[in-house]
Amino acid sequence: MRSSYGSKIMVDGELALFTRPEMKAERVSYDVPTVSAMEGLIKSVYWKPAIRIVVDRIVVFAPIRFVNIRRNEIKTKIPLRSVTSQMRGTGSAEIFASEQRSQRAGMLLRDVRYGIEFHFELTGNKSDHPDESEEKHYNIMLRRLKNGQCFRQPCLGCREFSVSRIELVEDFDLSGVHESLKGDIDLGFMLYGLRFEDGGVPVNGNWEDPKFSDKAEPLYYRPHMIDGVIDVARYREGIIC
Repeated sequence: MRSSYGSKIMVDGELALFTRPEMKAERVSYDVPTVSAMEGLIKSVYWKPAIRIVVDRIVVFAPIRFVNIRRNEIKTKIPLRSVTSQMRGTGSAEIFASEQRSQRAGMLLRDVRYGIEFHFELTGNKSDHPDESEEKHYNIMLRRLKNGQCFRQPCLGCREFSVSRIELVEDFDLSGVHESLKGDIDLGFMLYGLRFEDGGVPVNGNWEDPKFSDKAEPLYYRPHMIDGVIDVARYREGIIC
C-alpha cells in the first residue's frame, strides 16, 4: 500500500546517462531512467536516516534520443586511505590528470523530461527529536521542493549531467507524452538498484561516525513502459537478483 505522504515532480535535463552495467569499456545509457538513479536524485533534495525514498512511477515525456560524445576521463581514483592520511597530516591525496587521462566514448540521452511519483517510508532509525514523524519529513520535503533547495546538485545518472529544472506538480499531464512512446514497450531487463548488506545502517551502530559495508548485490527487474508510464510499484515484488 502506497503511503499518503507522497509527491510528484517533473524533471528536465539537457543530458542524461543511466549506465548499462553490461557495457564495460564504453558507457551506454538505458533508454529510460533506473529506479536507483531517481531515488538518488530525490535524496539530493532531502534525505535522513529515518526515511527511505520509494519510487512508485516514472513517466517518460520526451522522445528517446541518443547522442554520442567523447570525454576525457581519469582512469583511477584517489584511495580513501590517501584522503585519510592527508586529513591527518601524514600524507597526501593527489593524482596527476595528465598521467591518468584517457578518452572514452559515451552514448547519452539528450533533452530528457521525466515525471517521478514517489513516497517515503520510515526506517525505524529515529533521531533524538521527540517530534519525529512521517508528516514532519513530508512537510520538509515539500518546502525544499517548492523553494528549489537541495543538499547537492541533483543529477541524471552521472554527476556531470545536472538536472536543469525540478518542479513540484499536483498530477502528471499524460497528454504531454510523445507519440513515439505510446503503446506497450518491453524495456528488457534493467538494473533496479543495489541491495547493501548493511541495509543502510552503520555496521558500528554509530551515526556520528558511521562505518558502512560496501558489500552489495544487484537487483534487476523487467518493466514495460505503457504509454510512457513505468509503474515501478507493480514490478517491485517481481525483482530478481
